[in-house]
Amino acid sequence: MMISVLLAAGVAAAPIEVPGPNGPLQGTFVDAAKGAPVAVIVPGSGPTDRNGNNPMGVTAAPYRLLAEALAAKGISTVRIDKRGMFGSKGAIPDANKVTIADYAADARAWAKAAAAKAGTKCAWLIGHSEGGLIALTAGQQHDGICGVVALAAPGRKLGAVIREQLKANPANAPLLEPAEKALIELEAGRMVDATTLPAPLAPLFNASVQPFVIDLLAKDPAALAASLSVPLLIVQPGADLQVSISNAQALVAAQPKAKLVVVPGVNHVLKAASATDRAANMATYADPSLPVAPAVVDAIAGFVKAKR
Repeated sequence: MMISVLLAAGVAAAPIEVPGPNGPLQGTFVDAAKGAPVAVIVPGSGPTDRNGNNPMGVTAAPYRLLAEALAAKGISTVRIDKRGMFGSKGAIPDANKVTIADYAADARAWAKAAAAKAGTKCAWLIGHSEGGLIALTAGQQHDGICGVVALAAPGRKLGAVIREQLKANPANAPLLEPAEKALIELEAGRMVDATTLPAPLAPLFNASVQPFVIDLLAKDPAALAASLSVPLLIVQPGADLQVSISNAQALVAAQPKAKLVVVPGVNHVLKAASATDRAANMATYADPSLPVAPAVVDAIAGFVKAKR
């Protein structure tokens, strides 16, 4: 049976797995070269798969493209399916019954497996969006973790980020008041009746995910950055409609030793995009033919190689 394929860059991609609670966690290892530094790409929120796609209209494959571009720069990667989802579906019975601590434990397990596979002493964690919070959490126990890359990651508590995201789109004006009431309850650790909320808010405040959201709302990315003892790179896309530059600024203010790289004209899915044309920016979310912006790849590769 064929267990590997050749990428355009001429490097091999092969399945890799680590033990999960009830079944294996699965991912894809891209081997740049023997002894090359290796990084684990930690996915963002919701049902996002190892390629960076999700069933809510994101088919841009940013993680697959990032892995291939990093391989061309001499960096191996592991990109992963979250516990309970996709290839890792058998790891737990209910994908919604998780915590940030669970995901962080998985990230540490992946780092050890990636380092063993690559023949290195440690692995980097590249956390995208919510994955940045997970990477910062996992990095608190730095055994086997070389460092953290917070890529388009939150730097403030999630409640502040959600409020900012909702206000950024004028069409959301009728949703702001009910969303605010729901957030206040969840931030206090109390469940809300999602059936009383406007339909557009249902996915965000679905009853099945509220326990996870409550856990998520309590986390402080800046505090985690402040206590991180491994190298930290913060990469902030300048045209990101979901995570503003204030998040990157909060992270670097908390951890002055971190390196901040702002990449203008790049959006949340790491593609070249307009900061002012919302429709054109969002259109890139469904276009896997667009490459990951070279500036993102260069920033990560340069930092990782400099810290070897």
